[in-house]
Amino acid sequence: MKIHSIETYTREPVTIVRVRADDGTEGWGQAAPSNAGISALILHRQLARHALGQEASDIGAVVERCVEGEYKTEGPHLCRALAGLDTALWDLRGKAEGKSICELLGGTPRPLDVYASSMRRDTSPEEEADRLKRAQEERGFRAFKFKIGRRQGKDADQWPGRTEALLEAARQTLGNDAILYVDANSAYSPERAIEVGRMLEEYGVCHFEEPCPFQELEWTAQVAEALEIPVAGGEQDCWISQFHRMIRTDAVDVVQPDLCYVGGLSRAFQVARMAREAGKPCTPHAANPSLVAVFTMHLLTAIPNPGRFMEYSIENSSWAEGLYAPFPRVEGGKIAFPEGPGWGVEIRPEWLESAEYQVSSL
Repeated sequence: MKIHSIETYTREPVTIVRVRADDGTEGWGQAAPSNAGISALILHRQLARHALGQEASDIGAVVERCVEGEYKTEGPHLCRALAGLDTALWDLRGKAEGKSICELLGGTPRPLDVYASSMRRDTSPEEEADRLKRAQEERGFRAFKFKIGRRQGKDADQWPGRTEALLEAARQTLGNDAILYVDANSAYSPERAIEVGRMLEEYGVCHFEEPCPFQELEWTAQVAEALEIPVAGGEQDCWISQFHRMIRTDAVDVVQPDLCYVGGLSRAFQVARMAREAGKPCTPHAANPSLVAVFTMHLLTAIPNPGRFMEYSIENSSWAEGLYAPFPRVEGGKIAFPEGPGWGVEIRPEWLESAEYQVSSL
């Protein structure tokens, strides 16, 4: 069963990928959201030549061939495009074998506990706490993540005092039993991150994500060593060697690959295995409800070291709701697992009809 064609359907911010084998079997995947047109271009101009004609079921070999073949340009954009090819090949294999991806990896499908993830910094502390409260009351979330500091803020807050006020408002509004996560998005120097971390510990926060610029592993390692609160990171990284360093140096306590940023399920599964061997949980970054949410569900139900909660964005998702079905919904703080072979979802034809189409084939 050889890879015969690679098709892309692009509507910002998403590129959907279809891979067809020479026996007619097909699978669907997705490149990383954002700059979708660039991902489609890379798929056809750089990756297709390495994948076409290769054995479709040997996904790891295809991925490795693509990375090695483009070693001079390996990096975020290549990996974001590679995710589309990798995830489509997994779907193809699952459908060919009549199994879900989770089952192919040795897991068992099951509902997952999710945390309500806010992406905003333009809200007042009171507005943000109220948004999270609504998620708690309407959909049963028990865990919540919100933004602190300013993105790449060089120790500055979004505005003076917002972080302190938000922590107080969130704890007071959501209650003492609420599980609180925070994301700093590279906001702090080690010294300031440790100061903020001490404050987070006072409020019972149990997840401090990306406290320092993500490129500065040594800075993050200083913070992780100084604090009791678990430090998380890895969202931005795509090099497997960087994850080796991150884990080996204990720069983080919680490893957070994004399946679409790191290059697909194959590479994310490799990172999760590395984390497991070091005794660390893997809580992937999944900050939107595109297919990355579906991919993440399959990974988390297949690995022995999943984090307690999966990320689920509470932001407006109308752009993604027309993309595939069944669309994941949260009830009682849990997300249902999609049924059926492969990823268990279908790309909606009406979405494809208005997308920009390209194909590479033998």
